[in-house]
Amino acid sequence: MLKIYNTLAREKQIFTPIVAGKVSMYVCGMTVYDYCHLGHARVMVVFDMVSRWLRTSGYDVTYVRNITDIDDKIIKRANENGETIGQLTQRFIDAMNEDSAKLGVLRPDIEPKATEFVDGMIQMISTLIEKGFAYVASNGDVFYSVNNFEGYGKLSGKSLEDLRAGERVEVDTHKKDPMDFVLWKSVKPNEPSWDSPFGGPNDGKGRPGWHIECSAMSSHHLGERFDIHGGGQDLQFPHHENEIAQSEAAHSHDGKPCQMVNYWMHNGFVRVDDEKMSKSLGNFFTIRTVLEKYDAEVVRFFILRAHYRSPLNYSDQHLDDAKLALTRLYTALRGHDVVDTVIDWQHPQAARFKVAMDDDFNTPEAMAVLFDLANEANKTKSSEVASLLKKLAGILGLLQRSSDEFLQGQPQIIFIPGITPPENQVGTPSISLLVNTSPNEIDAKITQRNEAKKAKNFAEADRIRKELAEVGIILEDSPQGTTWRRA
Repeated sequence: MLKIYNTLAREKQIFTPIVAGKVSMYVCGMTVYDYCHLGHARVMVVFDMVSRWLRTSGYDVTYVRNITDIDDKIIKRANENGETIGQLTQRFIDAMNEDSAKLGVLRPDIEPKATEFVDGMIQMISTLIEKGFAYVASNGDVFYSVNNFEGYGKLSGKSLEDLRAGERVEVDTHKKDPMDFVLWKSVKPNEPSWDSPFGGPNDGKGRPGWHIECSAMSSHHLGERFDIHGGGQDLQFPHHENEIAQSEAAHSHDGKPCQMVNYWMHNGFVRVDDEKMSKSLGNFFTIRTVLEKYDAEVVRFFILRAHYRSPLNYSDQHLDDAKLALTRLYTALRGHDVVDTVIDWQHPQAARFKVAMDDDFNTPEAMAVLFDLANEANKTKSSEVASLLKKLAGILGLLQRSSDEFLQGQPQIIFIPGITPPENQVGTPSISLLVNTSPNEIDAKITQRNEAKKAKNFAEADRIRKELAEVGIILEDSPQGTTWRRA
């Protein structure tokens, strides 16, 4: 029985979908004005994992993840670059899709763009004005009146008084209350605009605020009430708090709010060497920068190795550890006749895996099952166990390459101490040299070593082993012969 930690309820709850057998899930996606960073990677991988497990559990899932393609930062960057907003956003949408595909993230079922739903946002804002939850300010902006929504603060667990005292809010003399937030921004020079019925000094021309877009898109695709809403912990307040206020007020009936979401899910922050990832601290890394150094599956493994609600501490050491751990799993599959099998959920290890995933998507415990299966496969040489290992790992989007493709296909990075690294290297105190030793060259060295061993020239055989080790090639001898992998 699946249990999900509901941020709104602050406890794990048994998951009961609104419609039996179906799941509606909305996740806040990316604002596409730059390359995606590690925080984005975590959101993409975590909710990809959630979607995969829901489907494995037999649910018919509709997964919606939006794209914010109109925003203050987007407008500013496009103006700085001298390009259109469409050119800028499409370039970074393409980059996002490339990065997510490398991380093994399946595309959501629906990926709406904010600019495609401006009419729906205008309609929702008009409804909020009519119901007394929003007002047109003297400058033409439209604000949401938080005082008029009784439940404001229930997701963050703070009262309006606490929020006024503890939050830094932008001083805007056009607001009735400092906590009121913008739904519609009156037109400004060098910004795109749409016509609206809101009136004001610019005849209603303007563009939507950030918060309203998710309320409009989620209700359009999933209805007034849906099962799961996800996103990063940083969105809990104010973005998700504001979504609740907008949606529940707009969809209220006879003065009673309509509950927007049954289960709110938030993944934890990404930290770098135990500090919050931040451009100002100089520890801000894009997915692309990290993938220059680490295999994408290693990064996915690293993200899923931690529970999705816990902080994720990024460092080279943690990625190196993840690479070694993933190598152990792939090594356990090596030499087995692995077949695509139907999972017998009565199998003890499969049952353990299911219990873990049903406990709020406990991937660390599910990973422990994979390592136990790997140990068993190594001891028993059982292809049946290896097949189960690969099948269960596949649910997490792992171990779907051949062992040799993973173990032999990764270019090795060699470090030379004391030399300053290039700027795009991640946290290394030394320069990195990419060593693309080809499989044919390695096989030729192995043949030379075998000939040296036959001639009892063990010194030469050891020299060849050491030579390969120095460029990151590890030889593994067995009764069946010599295999190799990249370190």
